[in-house]
Amino acid sequence: MTPADEAAAHVRALAGEVDAALAALAFPSAPDDLYAPVRYVLGGGGKRVRPVLTLLAAEAFGAAREGAMPAALAVEVFHAFTLVHDDIMDHAETRRGRPTVHVRWSEPTAILAGDLLMGLAYRLLDEARIARAADARAAFHRMVTRLCEGQALDMAFETTPDVRLADYLGMIDGKTGALLSLSLVLGGLAGDAPDTPGGDGPANALAALDAAGRDLGRAFQIQDDLLDLTADPETWGKPLGGDLVEGKKTFLLLAALERTTGDERTWFARVGSGGLPPFEVDEARRRLDRLGVLDDARAAVDAYVASGLAALDVLPPGPAADALRTLAASLAHRTA
Repeated sequence: MTPADEAAAHVRALAGEVDAALAALAFPSAPDDLYAPVRYVLGGGGKRVRPVLTLLAAEAFGAAREGAMPAALAVEVFHAFTLVHDDIMDHAETRRGRPTVHVRWSEPTAILAGDLLMGLAYRLLDEARIARAADARAAFHRMVTRLCEGQALDMAFETTPDVRLADYLGMIDGKTGALLSLSLVLGGLAGDAPDTPGGDGPANALAALDAAGRDLGRAFQIQDDLLDLTADPETWGKPLGGDLVEGKKTFLLLAALERTTGDERTWFARVGSGGLPPFEVDEARRRLDRLGVLDDARAAVDAYVASGLAALDVLPPGPAADALRTLAASLAHRTA
């Protein structure tokens, strides 16, 4: 088995452990309209990327798996909460091939289930064996604020005429990067991450993990924007160009607006103000390719992956650090 195979196997094994730990969480049987949706959400599968990041960071710094697992579960349960509420805000009917909670039950039920999941996340965090527990709670609170700010910006962008790429990246740092950063920081705290060589204290190592999460979050979202237009339709699972049809202000659209003038800019500006007719998606892809936007987006993904991986040099060398880097790179360079 190659080192890459070993790293991938390590990631899969940890994801399986997270699945088992989530399945072992006990909930009352009543009221069923509250706890059935919670069990439904937590049993819905997923790649478990965020809790695995926590476990790998903790392992790299020498933490015992059982002590770090509640923190990893806290991250995943909080992520589940955000998905339940996101689906309500987006009026989404399915999630991972199943009806969303508000569709299967009702919006009030989904709101309550999400609220319970959020509270459960805090309880699990308190159960983790983290010596600097106050730092862990403070990091969690910061994540909640950053994530909500990012979500609010994302919604505001729908009606904001002039959004810059820098604004978009700031939104990503909250909506996507904040939880990835927390996943790594909690792992570092679980392992009582030591001072960075030449640094001023434990916060230096944690700052590096936070920066890694931010940059990997940027890479993840820009790659998602790219895939929406360039993925293999068979594996993407939804019509290509959906972001443009909905008029979303993605990295691709904003980059095009910043580098065009005249009629070309007018063509792209109407996308952000009302969406693109589906039959013009191919034309949009050709224009973006001709402008070099697609290549620039790919280069941005590579650059943010590289900076994120460089920040992970704070990890002590070993199998856990290798597996974490493998997972981080695959997260941003996925094809579906």
